[in-house]
Amino acid sequence: MPFTLVTFHAHPDDEAIATGGLMARASAEGNRVVLVVATRGELGEVDDGFLDPGETLAERRAVETQRAADALGVARVEFLGYTDSGMDGEPTNHVEGTFWSADVDEAAGRLAAILTEEDADVLTVYDDHGGYGHPDHVQVHKVGLRAAELAATPRVYESTMNRDHIQRLMAARPDDLAVGDDAPDPSDFDEMGSPESEITTTVDVREFTDAKRAAMRAHASQIPESSFFLTMPDEAFREAFGWEWFIRRGERPAAPETSVFEGLRPA
Repeated sequence: MPFTLVTFHAHPDDEAIATGGLMARASAEGNRVVLVVATRGELGEVDDGFLDPGETLAERRAVETQRAADALGVARVEFLGYTDSGMDGEPTNHVEGTFWSADVDEAAGRLAAILTEEDADVLTVYDDHGGYGHPDHVQVHKVGLRAAELAATPRVYESTMNRDHIQRLMAARPDDLAVGDDAPDPSDFDEMGSPESEITTTVDVREFTDAKRAAMRAHASQIPESSFFLTMPDEAFREAFGWEWFIRRGERPAAPETSVFEGLRPA
């Protein structure tokens, strides 16, 4: 029997980068995949003239999210209805209606209603520091864990980055990865993501990197063709983004996992 996977993210495009491969693989294997996004990414940056006359960035990013979801085989897309809080320390963090300012239980209730309706087997959130500290990402962690409690979702995974893997890869293949307008520096990963020793689950999504990249490309307002995500050679992209990493909540599995559905029975 198939499982139902719900992935919870802060902004449009986060899903493609963090869990796009898992979503595509889960769908291809016959499982139901649901994407829930807390905000429409209203505070993202976009070049002048990119949007159509009268179009808002929120409207464009919602369309981009659906296009990305289609590329990944997602069955349902939902927005929780909050607005983008902006980067840590910005005055926008505490504006009424932002995700960061939301009451955790109230926001968790919105997500829990979807989890219950879907009879979700697995929920993915972010690690406790939101990968890199963005307030909305940290809030995804808090709200997601509370929602899973309310909905009695059997299994929860924290999506994270394997900082050791990324740093090794950047040291071994600097010319392949240091491309594009926004190429990261190895030192960026000193605090980003999680140490390899904390990761419980590594999902091989190398067969689905084309779908993952197509989902990234769908988010054209935030991931332009000049981005390192899209300018990186195909083989290098496969090595960098062909695995997705998670920390399983609760008791640590006895052995490293290769699937978020390992050992589960469908609800």
